[in-house]
Amino acid sequence: MALVVACDTASTGQYRQKYRQLWPKIGEITDAFREVQARKSPLECGLEGISWMLKLTEWVEGCYPFRDEATRRAAIGATFLRIMCGERLACAENAGHNLCMNSGDYKYIWQSKDWPNWHFDLAALAEPMAEVSRAQGVLMGRLADIGMALRDQASLAALTEDVVKTSEIEGEHLNVESVRSSIARRLGVDIGALAPVDRHVEGVVEMVLDATANCHAPVSRERLFGWHAALFPTGYSGLSKINVGTWRDDASGPMQVVSGPIGRQRVHFEAPPADRLEAETSRFLDWLNDATNDPPLIKAGLGHLWFVTLHPFDDGNGRIARAIGDLLLARADGSPQRFYSLSAQIQRERKAYYDILERIQKRSMDVNEWLAWFLDTLHRAVDQAQHTLDAVLTKARFWQRWATTPLNERQVKLLNRLLDGFEGKLTSSKWAAIAKCSPDTALRDITDLLVRGVLRKTDAGGRSTSYELNNLADRE
Repeated sequence: MALVVACDTASTGQYRQKYRQLWPKIGEITDAFREVQARKSPLECGLEGISWMLKLTEWVEGCYPFRDEATRRAAIGATFLRIMCGERLACAENAGHNLCMNSGDYKYIWQSKDWPNWHFDLAALAEPMAEVSRAQGVLMGRLADIGMALRDQASLAALTEDVVKTSEIEGEHLNVESVRSSIARRLGVDIGALAPVDRHVEGVVEMVLDATANCHAPVSRERLFGWHAALFPTGYSGLSKINVGTWRDDASGPMQVVSGPIGRQRVHFEAPPADRLEAETSRFLDWLNDATNDPPLIKAGLGHLWFVTLHPFDDGNGRIARAIGDLLLARADGSPQRFYSLSAQIQRERKAYYDILERIQKRSMDVNEWLAWFLDTLHRAVDQAQHTLDAVLTKARFWQRWATTPLNERQVKLLNRLLDGFEGKLTSSKWAAIAKCSPDTALRDITDLLVRGVLRKTDAGGRSTSYELNNLADRE
């Protein structure tokens, strides 16, 4: 508060109790003055203000001893200004404080004089990088032993998860079967009957596959614009029309990341203004395409953070930032074929992801914490890929076991759904809905698989009867 700052530091504690008694009186003046402002002319407000100024002077002088006349006038003037300006002054003061928060003389990292010269401690990050490399080596060792066909299936599973989860992070839920079908068709992987695919699914798939399959191609404005256009084929994000295939123009205000209900939103981050984007994106793309001394895994983390900080599009910035991260990881791995999904791991740790982005974007150019988090999350993503590979191998063993068993198309479809991780319990009614057949047909399909030993009933019976795959180990 202005009064506390203006007084001698030594006397602040001594007069704190008197200050607490004074401030309610100032609050009364503030409320009264706002009423006057609403019903009187500026001249009348000024005259009333003079009388209140005299009262205020008397109260302030009774509470605080001042060093000199200048300090006394400054304290009284600052307090009176707070009354006259009300909330606007408070907001301005808070904004001024926030600009200095944690960063010296700025609020967001892109406002730093040192931007974008990232600072990090390679020695401190050496162990996390080594752990990621070891985990990748173990995964690639397993993949080398399973043959091309199963590697394609593992890559299909990882890419499907990547597309689905990078969209889920932004609150958009894509149909998993449609995503898998779209990727399988493009990669030439046989998964049997293909599910119908809409243009929104196709757009995300196109972006992710272009980022990884063509990871060594230069990244240009035009390439990023193409990704953005693929994400928003209708020119709308939800019900809002947006600029597609071009940088944002901030016509409706600054680009901010906000949360909360309308009228009570919280601003988590504000991106650089639109008039800086040409220069900022040029600098970013030069760094992205040029050979640098940054270790490849570090560059992947920096590329993700840098792009999401620029936030150059009206929407889709998070998905494109993660695609850039995937592109840099593919370069780091030396292979365009993907077997793990960082986006899926980020979705599992979504709150931590947003929290650390907000912290880092409001700090200095020291991004050690972000890079440590990025590497740890990447490590967990690679570890999770081991489970994905286990599922692929389980699926392969299943179909090897039943390769000579005649099955109809509906049965193959539902068995694959179970093998891919069916959510909930499979009942005859769900079978009928998914296979688009009658309840009687569904029951015949299920009974046939029960007789053959492919399926078994779960413990629950009656109307809640559900079915699951027979344990492969029990059959071998």
